[in-house]
Amino acid sequence: MTVFYLCSGVTVVYCGPFSIVSIGFWLHIRQCYTGQDRRKGAGAEMLKLLAIGEVMAEIRQAETGFAVQFAGDTYNTAIYAARALGSPQSVGYLSRVGTEPLSEALLKTATAEGLNTSWIQRCTSRNIGIYAVATDSTGERSFSYWRDSSAARLMFSDSAPVSEIPDADIIYLSGISLAILSPQSRKYLFELISARKGTSLIAFDSNYRPALWEDIKTARDITEQFWSLADIALPSIDDEMALFGDKTEQDVVARFTAGNWHRLVLKRGERGPLAPLCPEASSLIFPPAENVIDTTAAGDSFNGGYLAAMLAGADEPACLMAGHQLAAEVVGAPGAITPR
Repeated sequence: MTVFYLCSGVTVVYCGPFSIVSIGFWLHIRQCYTGQDRRKGAGAEMLKLLAIGEVMAEIRQAETGFAVQFAGDTYNTAIYAARALGSPQSVGYLSRVGTEPLSEALLKTATAEGLNTSWIQRCTSRNIGIYAVATDSTGERSFSYWRDSSAARLMFSDSAPVSEIPDADIIYLSGISLAILSPQSRKYLFELISARKGTSLIAFDSNYRPALWEDIKTARDITEQFWSLADIALPSIDDEMALFGDKTEQDVVARFTAGNWHRLVLKRGERGPLAPLCPEASSLIFPPAENVIDTTAAGDSFNGGYLAAMLAGADEPACLMAGHQLAAEVVGAPGAITPR
């Protein structure tokens, strides 16, 4: 048995290849706090993109122990959009983390990536969530999570409220952003997002993860509520089939084309996206990735590349190709966030 001390307050006990048997957290007894009033971004210009959700510490098997980086579906999208835009501080992230060393490291990493972290609140009673990734000899991945008591689960709660969401050209969130919240927090977030309709475009990806939801009915009901708010739909067809019981890909396409969207993109992995509202996109050819090592952030990176191209003024075919090409690059490297 080997014990690794990743940082003060976080201990991993390693008992053989790819098995982590325990992980402990420092838990503090003080309440969450918001610090200074950051809602207005300290007078900064309006954000191009604001992503909302949970970022976690990602632990991966390395040659000697473990490597730690940070990831989470909407965080991944924010990072890749910020890189593509090349405009520091124009992409913001709204979340909640702790005050322990991993959370401090996350804030430094996000800032170094050019993200505006003004809306990442701090919580002294909870820590950042953690997940571990193990890859076997065939390349098959398995995940272990420690996120049930993460600070992000208190977003939009009464204990540490956010009275408003900052201005942004596009506000982006996902089904995972919703699944981790309490029912009351989801209701409050729905009200906040509703208040932004008309001043911001709302982008949404259902990103269905059954284990995070109370049950499938709740997942369907909440997802439908947020689809009703969305202007930009970025679902994966397989997620929608699993959540809503569509029998075929065409059933999903028919259901979404009946809606009223500013942009509609249906992701299909290596086959490339569908854009049913854009006739010019029907002739596009999306080449598959040349080398596939890790598909963890394929959809997230597509969303980042697509939204960045849209914000830069590209037409729909160019946005689709930007998202697909970025995703093809990202799956060729291990981990959710590729090296710069």
